Amino acid sequence: MAKDRTKKIMTRLGEREIRSDAVIYFPRGLIGLEDKRDFVLLSVKEEDSPFLLLQCITDPGLGLLVADPYSFLDDYDVKLESLDRKTLKLENVKQLAILVTVTIPQHKPEDTTLNLQGPIVLNTRSRIGLQVPQADAGYPTHYRPAQR
Repeated sequence: MAKDRTKKIMTRLGEREIRSDAVIYFPRGLIGLEDKRDFVLLSVKEEDSPFLLLQCITDPGLGLLVADPYSFLDDYDVKLESLDRKTLKLENVKQLAILVTVTIPQHKPEDTTLNLQGPIVLNTRSRIGLQVPQADAGYPTHYRPAQR
């Protein structure tokens, strides 16, 4: 049995150790960050939280706060084109994870917003990710989640 390879990376949360099989590859990068391709998802807190850090492996200063949108609204629906499904190597909808970027204004956590127009779609099996704009779906870029 092969031993899991790990490496240490610097993140916005300090030094973290990651497994090589935890890396998520974004073949198109992210919107505005097309040259950044390798990321990893990191827990922000030890407790159960819908928030994660999507950390770039090659740039310690680049970490995006992301969240599971279904923790905040039940009827969010992401449309995937057949090319996106092919790029993701999607075989089954159960392989999908959907995340959205989160903005928390400094000193104003009550003004937190979710970007529902630019979800990040991950194939959890193949470790491939895409940001898939949903401009025609009518979702806002600054959705303020209700307290649950």
